[in-house]
Amino acid sequence: MPAESTLTSPALRSLEKALQENHEEALNAFWQRIERDGTPLIEPIAGDEQHRLVTFLWKEEVPLARLRLIGLLVDPLDSDLDRLGDTDLWFRSCVVERTIRTTYQFFPEFEGDVDLPTSDASTRFASYKHDPLNPRTYVFERDDEDPDGFELIRSVLEMPDAPNQPWNVLKPGVPTGEVVMRRFASRILGNERRVWVYTPADYDACRAQPYDVLVVFDGTGFVKRSTLPTVLDNLIASGTTAPLVAIMPCSINQSLRLKELLLHQPFNEFLARELWPWAHEKLHLTHDPSRVVVGGASAGGLAAAYAAFEHPELFGNVLSLSGAFAYAPGMLGAGVEGEHEAMAQQIARSEMRNVRFFLAAGTLETNSLRNLQGGPNLLLANRHLRTVLEAKGYPVVLAEFPGGHDMISWQGMFPQGLTALLT
Repeated sequence: MPAESTLTSPALRSLEKALQENHEEALNAFWQRIERDGTPLIEPIAGDEQHRLVTFLWKEEVPLARLRLIGLLVDPLDSDLDRLGDTDLWFRSCVVERTIRTTYQFFPEFEGDVDLPTSDASTRFASYKHDPLNPRTYVFERDDEDPDGFELIRSVLEMPDAPNQPWNVLKPGVPTGEVVMRRFASRILGNERRVWVYTPADYDACRAQPYDVLVVFDGTGFVKRSTLPTVLDNLIASGTTAPLVAIMPCSINQSLRLKELLLHQPFNEFLARELWPWAHEKLHLTHDPSRVVVGGASAGGLAAAYAAFEHPELFGNVLSLSGAFAYAPGMLGAGVEGEHEAMAQQIARSEMRNVRFFLAAGTLETNSLRNLQGGPNLLLANRHLRTVLEAKGYPVVLAEFPGGHDMISWQGMFPQGLTALLT
């Protein structure tokens, strides 16, 4: 059994002491409490009101060779849990700010397991497990149209003072808009994709004033795995934003996504010369770029900035959530071929466009599950982009939220971004 000084959790210290005194029933009582209250354990820290001690727990059902915690709360991002003596209890404690909302997983390894290739993200992610003792999960559903897709279930940690997300739950009496899926074939890109279209309740194709527009990349993710349609219903019904239409093109698969959304000029041409005219033919949309927002998360945030930079006559506002602004051409291929922070470099060297920016990045995004190959972390890259934009005279807001690279945070930041850009 580890020395008492290695156990920072008061609850585990108490359990260890009871076991040392041969109170064998203490372990069963502990697990009964955990099964009743759920995990992780959240305990106060004497003299520190801004943080809490969070202890992740795993009850061993099958003998383990190793158990790792996967998430942005630990460094390294796949940190080992310790076993409490010869019991079935594995644990890892860390100090966490009271405002954090994030997700985590476990990576159990058993005797005889074959090492997974670190480059095969889908194989590696599919081996991760959610916390069976935590009832709160975020489910990243498998996309049936992506042959490389997989389901991912993450456990949710929401600290006592995590920011409220009041727009994420449909308010009583709020009418709901319509979300439909269409197919769109692109000659420029040589492929066909789904495009999700949100129209607000009481959409009127003949009304005098055309509708504001929100273009969002990774459409299936924001329709199926987030509360974005509900957020739009609530914002419109409350009068916080004017009625708008959302055009949400999908990524066909993960590998193509990382081609099209990472500074891929043909994708911008697809948006400007194919998707945009098609949307205007089908729907009653504004031609005023100041009433058009293009947005996305991660690679989609970078793609949104690039689209507005190349086509400010169409897209006058950028809503980037955890934008991948550290990216350098070739970063995810066989070595870095260009400058890190290529988008910021391009903006710094070019004439100013008539575009406004809302950037959001998580305070936990100082690390990444992806290899940045020497580039700055995501939070620093977003701060640097803000500095570059300000120096050029662009209107820009950077909102730093207490969380990580998670849809559970992004869906809470969408209302703030839309409000900042369209009101």
